Amino acid sequence: MNLEYLETARQVFVKEAESLLEVSRKLDNDLSAAIDAILQTPGRVIVCGMGKSGIVGRKIAATLASTGSPSFFMHPGEAYHGDLGMVTPHDVFLAISNSGETEEVVKLIPYLKDNGNYLVGMTGNRGSTLARASHSHLDIGVVEEACPLQLAPTSSTTATLAMGDALAVTLMKARDFQPENFARFHPGGSLGRRLLSRVEHEMHSDNLPVVKAEAEVLDVIQAMSRGQLGMAVVQHNDSWGVITDGDIRRAIEKYGEYVFSKKAYDFMTPQASRIAPTARVEDALVMMESKKINALLVFDSDRLVGVFQK
Repeated sequence: MNLEYLETARQVFVKEAESLLEVSRKLDNDLSAAIDAILQTPGRVIVCGMGKSGIVGRKIAATLASTGSPSFFMHPGEAYHGDLGMVTPHDVFLAISNSGETEEVVKLIPYLKDNGNYLVGMTGNRGSTLARASHSHLDIGVVEEACPLQLAPTSSTTATLAMGDALAVTLMKARDFQPENFARFHPGGSLGRRLLSRVEHEMHSDNLPVVKAEAEVLDVIQAMSRGQLGMAVVQHNDSWGVITDGDIRRAIEKYGEYVFSKKAYDFMTPQASRIAPTARVEDALVMMESKKINALLVFDSDRLVGVFQK
């Protein structure tokens, strides 16, 4: 282990953390004004930046878009060569430049003013051209970069990213943005599955391993093999129970060779937990986690229609 390497790396975290605290203390009414402008506009938030600011800007635009504030990134070079046609007067324009003097960004200002756009400038220089031209200025200035040469953007880009997150999170709270809203924009992710999918979409409904309570152990094992769910569903009069492969192992340990003289009702778990097919996957998973079980019987009224598993 090279302790010098570790200390250098730790100092990066320390310096960037100190820079974030420094930037947080500079937040003022301009942030509130920018939030209000975004909330009130029927347009989008267009994020623009060059170089490292542009890379961070893409992430900010993506975060805004996925948290309820329609947004996209526009490269300043492409903007000046036709993409400004995508900018409507209703759009809020978020321009990022640490110096506030980036030529490709600054030369867009006359068009934006003529177009009537609300301009939010994110810079590290309050006296810069971009800062002075902005309706709202978000100060991301840091005293020191984590780079020992003070050349590579490090603390400043982290501050830019954090300021973008501050905008997005504040907007989320102002919009009362809920997990269900987030899931709508992420239908392919695990959260989308939990919140948007219904039990009926993911339950097992074919070849259900159902046995009678009087079934012998061998019949139970055969039903479990047939259903390939690691369990059997036991029908006992008007109630339903379950037997898992773990139950089978424990029964063998308990009864030994006499296990084959036992019936399903001797070692089933009675009154198995149920859920409706129209319930959300999220509700099913929460129920399973709270009960510490791995499966739910799915009933449509009094009819067994499936088995839901994690």
